[in-house]
Amino acid sequence: MNNNFTIIAGPCLIEDEKMLKQTAETLLKAIDGLDVNFVFKGSYRKANRTSANSFNGIGDEKAMRFLAGVKKEFGVQITTDVHTAGEAFWAGEMVDVIQIPAFLSRQTDLIIAAAQTGKIVNIKKAQFMAPEDVLKAANKATSVGNANVWLTERGTCFGYHDLVVDFRSLIELQKSPFPIIYDATHSVQQPSIGEQSGGNREYIQKLAQAAVSVGVNGIFFETHPDPANAKSDSATQLPLDQAGDFIKRLYDLHDYISRI
Repeated sequence: MNNNFTIIAGPCLIEDEKMLKQTAETLLKAIDGLDVNFVFKGSYRKANRTSANSFNGIGDEKAMRFLAGVKKEFGVQITTDVHTAGEAFWAGEMVDVIQIPAFLSRQTDLIIAAAQTGKIVNIKKAQFMAPEDVLKAANKATSVGNANVWLTERGTCFGYHDLVVDFRSLIELQKSPFPIIYDATHSVQQPSIGEQSGGNREYIQKLAQAAVSVGVNGIFFETHPDPANAKSDSATQLPLDQAGDFIKRLYDLHDYISRI
């Protein structure tokens, strides 16, 4: 990772090519003129769904073709999450950063396969993990010679249907040699609260600002042109028309914090 502030952003799930390109174009306009390391995110499939009735994708090959098309057309880095070792090798041929989902962050074969691609491996800390536990996951990646590991904090289980962000975790994670990312949208999620996960979108901005104040290296967030009708994580995706102001506020705060 560069010393620049990192922004990882995009829709939760790749729903169609038009939406994907619209989101990428809007985000690129938002970061124009800012010294940020930008990675565009899109999931080709959501393997972790609350209900069997939940929509989980348009097909892996089709979705990844659309995501790779964004990389080619707009010249951006891209990332997606993977679920098996085979998927890690497959996706690793196209993406710049491989994301390990929180619920799979203890899967040794998955992390090692992702690391063996030579790509950056972004490990999301599981909701049930203490900060020191995710460092063990990171060491699995480095054990095969890949030091390009990022760690993402996305909240900790608090009761049965809520997450909280323990900002002590961000401080502890910064003691490691790995860049630390804060997931601004999943961390306000209310997992499995009904037929799908809920969330508290109103907390996204303030908690992200708090994370930047603590000193994280970057922010991850999901955004959608019409969150209410998004086919995944509709309660927590940031409206796309708010993304520019969201990024600028965080960027300015990061710039200020880095100079004091």
